[in-house]
Amino acid sequence: MFGQIAAANALSDVYAMGGKPITVMNIVAFPINTLDKSILADILAGAAEKVRESGASLVGGHSIDDKEPKFGLSVTGTVHPNRIRANAGAKPGDRLILTKPIGVGILTTAIKRELLVQEDIDKVTEVMATLNKNAAEVMDDYNVHACTDVTGFGLLGHAMEMAEGSQVGMTIHYENVHVLSRTKELAEQKVVPGGTKKNHAWLADRVEYSSNLDELDQLILCDAITSGGLLVSVPENEAEKLLQQLQENHVDARIIGDVTSENPGFIKVI
Repeated sequence: MFGQIAAANALSDVYAMGGKPITVMNIVAFPINTLDKSILADILAGAAEKVRESGASLVGGHSIDDKEPKFGLSVTGTVHPNRIRANAGAKPGDRLILTKPIGVGILTTAIKRELLVQEDIDKVTEVMATLNKNAAEVMDDYNVHACTDVTGFGLLGHAMEMAEGSQVGMTIHYENVHVLSRTKELAEQKVVPGGTKKNHAWLADRVEYSSNLDELDQLILCDAITSGGLLVSVPENEAEKLLQQLQENHVDARIIGDVTSENPGFIKVI
């Protein structure tokens, strides 16, 4: 699963920009004298499985002996210059679609603290290991104004980047955001990663939260994610059709908000 998640995370950047992954190189750091080589073999096998699913070709890699295991991929893809999706370009009146649930950072922190049962672990790892391939390919038939993958800066952090880059405001409807089960419960137990807290503090002056949302809800929206979904800004008249087609293609997508002309570079959560 570690290899699968690392691969999905690396491939996601190409999908977010409207590209098709072509080649992949493994980058490995591993304590070859202290950990069993079978662990490394399993990591590489997991990654290779996701690379095959993407349709890309594994063309080699680089490895070093290191006391802490690290693994990632360098991905090269292609995209037509006129079809590049950037994290800027959202327009007032657009709807915002998110293609995966959030809460991943909180749940993976809970895994480290041995607070999750196997069913919860299986669910969050499945979310992280799911490629954004289906979502990206469905979006090819639509007029996507802006797109980004949601990772370390959390949903609101990446939405803020899009709002600032596009010089627009955004309204997020919290009740429409799919949050993984047990996320709020774990946050109440103070199972919140440091990156999530930093995201929340960084956004404090640029996000207006509804009085109905407590600090835990705010932290969940800022949760630092590994291998999250795509945040997409599309014209209002295409949003429902895109949403339906995404869901028909087994993408757990939701319409979560709107792009506005008011308060550029500012997000309102209601």
